[in-house]
Amino acid sequence: MKPEKINIGLIGAGFMAKAHSIAYAGMPMFFWPAPAIPVKKMIVDMNESIARDAKEKLAFEAYSTDWHDIINDPEISVVDICTPNNVHAEIAIAAAKAGKHIICEKPLALTSDEAKEMYLAAKKNHVKTMVAFNYRKTPAVQLAKKYIDEGAIGEILDFRGTYLQDWSADPDSPLSWRFQKEICGSGALGDIGTHVVDMLRFLVGDFKRVNARTATYIKERPLQSGMSDSLGNARVEQNAPKKAVDVDDQCIFMVECANGAFGSIEATRNAWGRNNYITFEIHGTEGSIFFNYERRDELQVCFASDAADRRGFRTVYTGPNHPYGSGLWPIPALGIGYTETKIIECYDFFRSLQENTEPVPNFRDGYAVELISDAILESAQTHEWADVRDISAL
Repeated sequence: MKPEKINIGLIGAGFMAKAHSIAYAGMPMFFWPAPAIPVKKMIVDMNESIARDAKEKLAFEAYSTDWHDIINDPEISVVDICTPNNVHAEIAIAAAKAGKHIICEKPLALTSDEAKEMYLAAKKNHVKTMVAFNYRKTPAVQLAKKYIDEGAIGEILDFRGTYLQDWSADPDSPLSWRFQKEICGSGALGDIGTHVVDMLRFLVGDFKRVNARTATYIKERPLQSGMSDSLGNARVEQNAPKKAVDVDDQCIFMVECANGAFGSIEATRNAWGRNNYITFEIHGTEGSIFFNYERRDELQVCFASDAADRRGFRTVYTGPNHPYGSGLWPIPALGIGYTETKIIECYDFFRSLQENTEPVPNFRDGYAVELISDAILESAQTHEWADVRDISAL
């Protein structure tokens, strides 16, 4: 029996559109029989030249400059939102009301109120949702979760997480939308910190309260023309006018979890020498786990049950015997890249559609992360512990 074909409408033609488009093309090649065959039906960008080029480059059947064309197309079943954060809510709510399933890039929304509205709209209209916290799909992270759930490291005591980059450490890096609160909501926290929040919430449990500090090191940046976002590769004219930055360059915070575990998380885009340094270390009563995304085929583990003369961290190289291993590469440590995490994300989403289960992470998870972000920003203002609002009643 051939897999069902499901039509995709993708909104936003930047670099995330490339990642998602590769995932749609590659998923059936990795996971066969595929739960479905994604069909790249339409891509939208408000810049017609970019939209037209994206149609050809990313192999879509059609393009438009109006995202409503995707919402109104009865042949399109899945809406994929790869836009800047300030339009996530409007598009997602319209898609939910039209009965379309939704994949949305992170962070879910500008505010927790928007995120709540998105979550409730999807719930009311019985559509499936996924937030693209793809780093948690890395096989080594899933293996860490397996060890934790099996009790291999015992009761979790404490943890620490980081997401460090350096692409905005240069003061001449231009003022893209990622530095403008009205478009992005927050800076390093929303852009990269939420990835670590999601990952550690997934591994350790719900956050109860936080104590945070934030800082903006580069107070103004040169203006760039257009909305195109090239991160640290962007360049502007030497004498370009400057505008104030109104979001955080760095955030660091302590966390107390509902289960009693505690730890710390740090996120910055101003760490010279760090590229995509996502890490976590988790200590339990029976062992420890360490992960570094820049070495994403590896999980460092230490178990208290090891003989005393052999105790210490050792490396488990992920491969065919680990989560998603049957669909990836046949040899451990052959190489899991960013693309594979997006392919796994795509596979999980379409498998949920076919099995009528809830994808994870979904809009409820995205809303939970937004509530944690609220508490972080509140604490950064008051320099006091801030409680994370509970969503268990929703």
